[in-house]
Formats: sequence, C-alpha cells, structure tokens
Amino acid sequence: MMIRQIIRGGRDVDADGVPTLAAVPKPPIRWLDPPPGPWTVARAYDYCEEFARAHTESYPVASRFVPPELRPHLVALYAFARSADDFADEPEYEGRRAEALDRWEEALHRCFHGEAEHPVFIALSDTIEKRDLPVPPLHDMLTAFRMDMEVRRYATFQALRGYTVRSADPVGRLLLALFGYRDPMLVRYADEISTALQLTNFWQDIAADAARDHIYIPAEDLHHFGVTEAEVKALKLTPAMKNLLRFEVARTRALYERGRPLLDKVGGDLKMELTLIWLVGNTLLDKIEAADFDIFARRPSIRRRDQALILARAAKEWASHLDRTRLRALWR
Repeated sequence: MMIRQIIRGGRDVDADGVPTLAAVPKPPIRWLDPPPGPWTVARAYDYCEEFARAHTESYPVASRFVPPELRPHLVALYAFARSADDFADEPEYEGRRAEALDRWEEALHRCFHGEAEHPVFIALSDTIEKRDLPVPPLHDMLTAFRMDMEVRRYATFQALRGYTVRSADPVGRLLLALFGYRDPMLVRYADEISTALQLTNFWQDIAADAARDHIYIPAEDLHHFGVTEAEVKALKLTPAMKNLLRFEVARTRALYERGRPLLDKVGGDLKMELTLIWLVGNTLLDKIEAADFDIFARRPSIRRRDQALILARAAKEWASHLDRTRLRALWR
C-alpha cells in the first residue's frame, strides 16, 4: 500500500497509523533545547550563568570587576555567542550544525519581535532593550559561524580579516555598547584588540584546527615562508614553520599595540576587564615565543601560575585604584 501523509494529533503517520520516519523526534541538542519553562527573565539570566560556568575560557568572562548591574547582560551576550560558536565547532554537534545555527538564527529574529522562548534569548532581549545594543553585530557573528562551516582556507590576510570582522570585531563593539561607549574612535581600537585575540586563538590552536581540516594561516604567508599544508598537518616544527609563526606572532602583537589606547580611554567600569583581556592575549603570545614557537609539542594556555602573574601585572599597572582582594578572587 502506498504510504500517504496523514496528520493525526500533530504527528505524521502512514495510512495504518504508524509514525513515519519524519515523525520520529530527533534527540535534543544540548544548550539549544533547554528544559521546559516557563522562563522568567530572572530564570533566563540564571540559565546563562549556568552556561558560563560550564565553559572554561582563557579570558575572563564577566569578572568581578564588571559592575554587578552589568554582569547579567554580559553573561547573556556570552551565552548567545559561545553557544553558536559551539554549534559550529564542537564535535558533539557534528551532523546537526546547520540545523542548530538555523534554529539559533530563527530564535534571534523572534527575540527582536518580542517572541523569545529560549532562555538565552529571553535574557538577550532584555539586555538589548535595557542597554540599547546594536543588532547588526549579533547577525554578523552568526554569519561568521556559518562561514566557519564552509570556508576552510584563506588565500590572504585580508581575506582572513574579512572573517574576523564578523567573528571577532562584533564582540568588542557589543562590549563597548553594553558599557555605554559609542565613540567611533573607541570602536576602531576595540576592533584591533578583538582581531588580535582571534588571531592569538588561531595560532594557539593550529594543531587542533588542522585536525579538522581548518587552516587559518593565510596561503600567501605559507607560500612566502615556504611552508606547505602537508607540513602544517604533520604537526612538526620545521625552521620554515618557526619563521612563519614568528611573523604571525609579531603581526598579532602589532594589533594589540594599535588597540592599546582603548585601555586608557575607558572608565574604571571597563578598564580593568579590558586590561585583563589584553594581558591574557599577550601572555599567550609570550608563551608561544617561550616555547620557541613549538605549539605542536604543547598547546599554549593560561595556567594558574600565569593567572597570578597576569593579576600582578594588572595590579602594578592600575595600583592606584584597584582592590587587590578582588584581584586575587578573579579566577576563583
């Protein structure tokens, strides 16, 4: 008997009332399919906090130096962006990446129209309204995550910059807007730091990215230094590879320095958070250099001893207005 679609009680069944394959529910996707509501705004922010605690980052996320009234909003932004990043990158989402990003984008559109149902977007909607956040950077990030699923090579640094404009720069711009900074000059500095942080992450994770057939080193740089893709994937530090990494680290440091004036131009509400982020990024570059650029033997990362040194450097730089007890508690 030919199977025909019949809708019975909201389920797809064949002529004999047996559920078809289309009707078999897919397993829930972690963080995309939250527990059932109802979700109040307060509960939604708690959910974002839970998400943040479940993720480990090299960079401080809404540290104790963020004013308490802004912390929930910063965590909501983090939950939105990091979730989408996970959908595009993490192994557990393999085979369902496009589906997850499609649903995330649809939820973002519904959020803008006051129809948010997912707790991340209930919190995000509240944050956008209360802090008057721009909408384009949120769309740009989703565009970047889709690019990451489709684009695995970049011919030039300019092409790579076209990716970081969407993946990294929106983060800095949203951070400034969240704290009430709208000066275009500050945005330019934030873009430099944001891109530097993204590039630092690329050089830190060359081995892991190569394993999933992603090479973020521009092809023009590989060619200039005489490094082949096969050599990158072999995870072996050759003299040519060392020279290439030395160049990329120097280029990234220049971006950090071009963005550094931002640290002096924002107020105390954001100054310490940015200083810590800036120091963490530069410390990762220090560790790459200290390892003689052998990022294959051991992935450069921020460890407890590094945290102490970063806090000490931050305290020295801003000693005149820092609470050292809060400094020591930052990463606890």
